[in-house]
Formats: sequence, structure tokens, C-alpha cells
Amino acid sequence: MERILKSARESGSLNLSNRSLREIPKEVYNNLDTGSQDEKWWEGVDLQKLILAHNNLEVLREDLRNLSSLVVLNISHNKISSLPAAIGDLPLLKSLDMSFNQINTLPEEIGLATALVKVDFSNNCLTELPPNLATCPDLSELKASNNNISRVPDVLAGCSKLSKLDLEGNKLVALSENMFVSWTMLTELNLAKNLLTAIPGSIGALPKLIRLDMHQNKITSIPPSIKGCSSLAELYMGNNLLSSIPADIGTLSKLGILDLHSNQLKEYPVGACNLKLSFLDLSNNSLSGLPAELGKMTTLRKLLLTGNPMRTLRSSLVSGPTTTLLKYLRSRLSSDEEAIFCTASGSRSTPTKDDQIAAARRLSLSSKELDLSGLGVTSVPAAAWETSDVVKLDLSKNSIEDLPNELSLCSSLQSLVLSNNKIKRWPHTVVSSLPCLSSLKLDNNPLVEISSTDLVPLSKLEVLDLSGNASALPEPSAVSALPQLQELYLRRMKLHEFPNGLLGLKLLRILDLSQNHLTTVPEGIKNFTALIELDLSDNNITALPAELGLLEANLQVLKLDGNPLRSIRRTLLERGTKAVLKYLKEKLPSE
Repeated sequence: MERILKSARESGSLNLSNRSLREIPKEVYNNLDTGSQDEKWWEGVDLQKLILAHNNLEVLREDLRNLSSLVVLNISHNKISSLPAAIGDLPLLKSLDMSFNQINTLPEEIGLATALVKVDFSNNCLTELPPNLATCPDLSELKASNNNISRVPDVLAGCSKLSKLDLEGNKLVALSENMFVSWTMLTELNLAKNLLTAIPGSIGALPKLIRLDMHQNKITSIPPSIKGCSSLAELYMGNNLLSSIPADIGTLSKLGILDLHSNQLKEYPVGACNLKLSFLDLSNNSLSGLPAELGKMTTLRKLLLTGNPMRTLRSSLVSGPTTTLLKYLRSRLSSDEEAIFCTASGSRSTPTKDDQIAAARRLSLSSKELDLSGLGVTSVPAAAWETSDVVKLDLSKNSIEDLPNELSLCSSLQSLVLSNNKIKRWPHTVVSSLPCLSSLKLDNNPLVEISSTDLVPLSKLEVLDLSGNASALPEPSAVSALPQLQELYLRRMKLHEFPNGLLGLKLLRILDLSQNHLTTVPEGIKNFTALIELDLSDNNITALPAELGLLEANLQVLKLDGNPLRSIRRTLLERGTKAVLKYLKEKLPSE
């Protein structure tokens, strides 16, 4: 702990996440002042970033006011029931994450933290939003999903810079018309899983709105003013009581995803066929047919129609490929309309890199998986850490050399894919700060060296891929520091000997040691009792130990091609894994 605190005094950043803490060390409340005579106090930096996520904390003391330089405070995933009034004594605080706690009320003093930009109250026990947040002029992101909130205070209309609002999973019954008129900067609005019956007509006052999610409410209609949301790219209205949708929706030129499943729609308007959708869900409605004009929507990649009483379309068309259905609908167009369609169908401009990042980020809001692979970027885009609840981040096939410390904010991240980049140094600071990380792929990078101490903080890792990093692992047995490992990929690592240290990984299910220089396999291979796949292809192995046959019960895939095996006939190898294992097992001396 002393080493961590000393580092924090130098950097101004302290990460104590995932340490089973029941209380915050007193040194933290003292702004990292240990009282030691050896400390050079003039070289210290005030604490600016404090991460205490994924612990067992129950209390945040009023001494918090001592940290007057704090900019980022993350106390998510704890057992805290209330915030101290001292939160108002943090004049520089910009980011506050207190999600996944047991907080039922918030102090009025929170409005005194006027520098707040991002606030996350998700997954608590709140019954109302603090109206004092209206005194935070720069507030741009407010998350309060999965609480018991029944209304949004009118005064919050004063938060004119609000760009993201997430109130999913609450008990809202109505929204004020004045809200949307004031929130003109809004880009993402999530009001799913509430008790709303209507969408305010003022929704059209949101020209920058990109994503609107209001699924699983009791909404009966979409106002024609929706056409004012000219930037709208995703609209989720599934599980409501819609009987129709306005034709005006067809003017939303940027709309790519439209989800209308589980409503009471009887028809899809011809005007909405002008959209350039990639995904359209009309399943579980009351549709008896579709307009032929829908066939002109060639951008459509997925159209869901199951659960409708279709009378004008064969069931094979309804359940078949989208392209086939669109082709059929086009065949029902008049010859003049078809000619106009063919003339209008020209090549479309290639989306820019920023467009691709924005689209990936929008998709991640629902899937929790952010795919930024193959963009050719040299640094990690900010979108990677701006959505803190992402569970999988794919940055493969880029030209990234370093990981920014901001990635440490991704406290929910479970899978990090960094394959095929230009990373030379092991990203210790980032990966050791991700409490939920279970899968790490760093294959095909020019990693210089990985020490055993680098792997120790990753004791919960279940999947590790270091393939193609020939000089990165001078002592392969260092991987034995990962007791939970289930999948290990060490292809093209220039290994000359089987790493005996791996034999202690009792949970290992997949082991890939292909394309190395192995000549033998140890008898201890029998210890891999959970192994279902073993790849030893393209090595220099001449013989296999009979003990390998003891894995017959679970081992399903054994790859041996590309080895100069002399002890096993080719005809036997061609009969597959089970035949080889049975043969080896029979060679064991009888007890």
C-alpha cells in the first residue's frame, strides 16, 4: 500500500479498486500525507483522481472535503448508503461515479460541486433526482438508470449543456414539454423500461439527438414532430402500444436502426420506405402485409417480421433472407417506379473514420461491446473510455503503440482485444486497473518483454493470447501465475521446450503451442484433466508420451499435423483425435 500511495503522491492519481477494502485508508483523507519525515512534501501533488470501485466500502466520511483538488471520484460497486455533505466542498470535481451502491437520497450540497460534467447514479435506490444539479452549468452526462425515480424535476431544464441522459429502468410516468426545449445539445436519450404513455411534442427540438431509446413503456403514438430530430441514427420503440407510426419519420435521413417490435402496428407507411435503414424490427405486430416500396430500401441488412399475421407474403419469404424479400417486393413495383429506382441507386460515399467510430459507439450502447478494429488509428480513440459500461473492447488491427491511462476508467471491461498493433511495452498500468478483466489478447505485437510480476495482478484472467510475440516471454512458465486461466495461446513464440510451469494450470481447457520448435511433450501433460483442445501442430515433435492417452475422456481436439512423428503411423493419425488417444492409452503399462 505504501508503494501505491507514494506513486499517487507523485502522479496525483490513486487507484484502489478491487482490493476488498471495508474503509478508506486515513492517508487518503489526509491528501496522501503520511506524516513521514522522509517525504519531500514540496515534490508532492494534490490528489486529483481517486478510484475506489469494486470494494466493500459502506461509508464515505466528511473528511472528503480535504481533497479539494479532486477532479475524478469513482466509488462505484460498493455498499455505500449515503453521500456526505462534504461532496459540495470539491470545487474542481468534474466526474462522479457512484453507481452500483445502496444510496437512497443525495445531499443538497451536491449542487455546490458546480464543476460537475459527468455524474453516474445508476443502480441505487433513489426515488428522485436532486434538483440542485441545476446549479451545475457544465453538466453534460447524467446517468441514473435502475432506480425508483418517478419524475424529473422541472428545474433540471436549466442544464442546457446536457448531451447524454440515461434514466432507463425507473418509474417515470410523464415528461415535461419544457425539458426538451432546453436540452438542445442532447445526443443520447435513454428512457427505456419506464411507465411513460406519451412522447412530448417538443421532442422535435432536439436536432442533435443521435440515439433515442424508449422501449418497454406504454407509449401509444410517436408525434410527427419527430422529424425535427434530424441527426437521429437509432430509434428503439419496441414493447409499447403503438398502433401506427407517422409518415414524417421517413424524412430522418440519418436513421439506420429502427426497432418497432412488439407493438400493435397494422401497417408500415409508404413514407417510411424512404429511410436508409440497415436494421428494421417489425416482429410481433399486427401487420398483414408490406408496401412494395420497402423493396427500394437496399441499405437494409436485417428485417425481422416473425409474429405477424402476414397474408400477402409467403412464410418462406417472411422467415428467409432479407435480400430475397426485398427483391420480391421490388418485383411488385410498376415498371416506371423500378426504372426510377435503378437510376437513383448510385454509389455511396465511404464513411469517414470519425463516422465509423461514432457508429461503433452507438451500437455499443445496447450491445456493451465496442468494436474499433481495423480503423488504422495510431492512438486509442476517446470513445473507448467515454462509455464506462462496455464489457468488450476490440482495438485489433490498428497501429496503436501505447494505451492511455484513461482506459483504467473502464471498470466493467471484461475482454480487451489488442491483436495486430504496434505495442512494445506491456500495458501494466491499464490492465492491472481493470477489476473485471477476464480475457486479454495481445497477439502479433512487437512486445519486448513480459515479466512474471507483470502477470501477477491478472490473477482472474481466463483467456490470454500472446501469440507472435517471440521475444516477449523469456520465461514462459511465468504464465503459471494465472491460476484461473482456461485458454492460453502461445503460437509462433519460438519455444524450444514445453513450458513445464504450465502444468499447474488445472483449469486449462484450450492450449495452443503450434508453430514453435518443440521436440518433446512431457509426461506431466496428463495433469491437464480439463483440456478439451490441444494444438501442437507445426513443431519438431517425433514422439508422444503414452500419458497423453489419459486425457481421452475430455480431450476433443488434438492437432499434430506438421510434426515428424515416427512412433505413430500416418493412417492412425488420419483417423482423428479419439483413435490417437486410445492408441496411446493402450501403450501405458498395465497396473
